[in-house]
Amino acid sequence: MSESKLRTQSMEFAVSIINLVKKLKEKRESIISNQIGRSGTSIGANICEAQYAHGKADFISKLQIALKEANETGYWLELLFRTNYISEDEYRSLNTACASIRVMLISSINTAKENM
Repeated sequence: MSESKLRTQSMEFAVSIINLVKKLKEKRESIISNQIGRSGTSIGANICEAQYAHGKADFISKLQIALKEANETGYWLELLFRTNYISEDEYRSLNTACASIRVMLISSINTAKENM
């Protein structure tokens, strides 16, 4: 899996999350918006940090943190959908993007572990 593709998709996802947070703040929703803002943007930040890791173990650790943040973001997305803060279409679009990043992260982590 191309690390560049992973970085690009995580950046695009972070932009989408920031735009979602803006929309949620306009609706005066602050609890979930703060949580999803942190977890959704942290995915890409950890992927970027992995690029300058201090060895394989650190690289894997950063990607595992990104994976945990992606899983958390998926939870917040579902909660926003179930509480009618986002539409089904918006939920499906964001959740699909998040799931795609999770798949790439799992693949990258497994590949890195195999090459240790």
